[in-house]
Amino acid sequence: MQAPIVDHTGLRRDAVGPVGAVIMSAAIMGPAVSTFFNPQFSTPFSGAATPLVYAVCVIAMLLAASGIIEMASELPSAGAFYTYVARGLGPRAGFITGGLMFVAYALLAPAEVGLIGSYLQTTFEVELGVHLPWWLIGMVPAVATVVLAYRGIAVSLRTALVLFGFEVLVILVLALIVLLSGGADGVGLHPLTPSASPHGFSGLATGFVFAALSFVGFEAATTLSEEVRQPRRTIPRAVLLSVIGVGVLYVFCIWAEVIGLGERATNALTGASTPWNDLATRYAAWMKWPVIVASVSSMFAVMVSSANGVVRILHTMGREQLLPRMLAYVHPRHRTPTRAVLAVGAFSIAVALGLGVANGGLGDAAAGSNVYGYLGFLLTLGILPVYVLTNLAAIAYFRRAGRLHLVRHAVLPLAGAVVMVVLLVEQILQQTDAPYTWFPWVIVGWVALLAGVAAWLGARRPEALRLAGAALATGELVDAAAPPGQAPP
Repeated sequence: MQAPIVDHTGLRRDAVGPVGAVIMSAAIMGPAVSTFFNPQFSTPFSGAATPLVYAVCVIAMLLAASGIIEMASELPSAGAFYTYVARGLGPRAGFITGGLMFVAYALLAPAEVGLIGSYLQTTFEVELGVHLPWWLIGMVPAVATVVLAYRGIAVSLRTALVLFGFEVLVILVLALIVLLSGGADGVGLHPLTPSASPHGFSGLATGFVFAALSFVGFEAATTLSEEVRQPRRTIPRAVLLSVIGVGVLYVFCIWAEVIGLGERATNALTGASTPWNDLATRYAAWMKWPVIVASVSSMFAVMVSSANGVVRILHTMGREQLLPRMLAYVHPRHRTPTRAVLAVGAFSIAVALGLGVANGGLGDAAAGSNVYGYLGFLLTLGILPVYVLTNLAAIAYFRRAGRLHLVRHAVLPLAGAVVMVVLLVEQILQQTDAPYTWFPWVIVGWVALLAGVAAWLGARRPEALRLAGAALATGELVDAAAPPGQAPP
């Protein structure tokens, strides 16, 4: 068999600095869209205590990030979790992890196509009296995402930085206006106490399940490990800072939301509510359109960051011949995996349109909303097991290397894995309506297929599977026979 690709063109080295790495992770969490649309899925349970729920989520996500941070500092690779799990738990587990990452990252872009399209179709009809079908609106950011990813990671991250800066400015300005206005019932810290939950501890626990979804994607900076300066130092810091920074932003802004609406109105929110539109109408009518634009810019930033993430995962797996070699191709001028970019773009458009047709049609805004809801739940079921596997891989990797630190490499990663298992189980249990009840079986079937392919590779192409995940930041293949934690000869 042919040897795995050693790509002498390679991704562009040192193309990303520390700020760009933080933006990669922070933007994919979508602070504005998560703040505007996610808390109201928690409030039917945790009510006015939802800011407290988000504060607890920050701690939980830091636990989940512990093993990821340790592996990122040890094994910088564009393959990210795929590489970490392959080196910690073995190449077959790494291959399955790569497949789950594909689900998580590849479905984000078409999900946002549906959300942007449905949101703007409804907005244009209500505010301007103009009807544009959601799919046509969604094609604009879909094509723009491909163009940015094709031109290079630096251009994509500069765009994401501008969008991120704008959305954060908008939500902070409106939050401060609400607080300076005194809110509905005065400014206080009651929303940060358990007693604010209308359903006690059970309400807090269920609210946590939905709130945690706002943090999905915090690890995205790991996919830049081969393009960032000083990856062993920069990537772990980027992951840590993105979780803390965006987490604090969530807590502050959702606290301001509760203050602005008042406890009774907050407890009455449902998933269909648009509380930040209501806040703008009540406290600063001139902020209505900035809120709308910030919502869309946040969704687009998610698309840009997720597309760049999955492109680099496919590039790495193609380079190691676990996917078609064409995906490993790097454009000689742009230094980006352009064939992988085009493949991801085509996939995103096909999935968004196909699912839209199957769920109401291309002219119904509700169909675009369904695209977002269905794919959002599926990708969550894909990424949570990856967090679990990576934390377990960290424990196994450092134990074999003889460098196991009890707290950093055992206690914290194990706690993170347990929290993610609980979150995964609760995500499944909380969904009681079809087709959401079918989706866990879709993921089970996907994992079974991946396991079958990994078994075939192990039997027919053992060398390719043995080297899975061995590509480190140098862009060359490390001798997989070298003991974990040691450089090859």
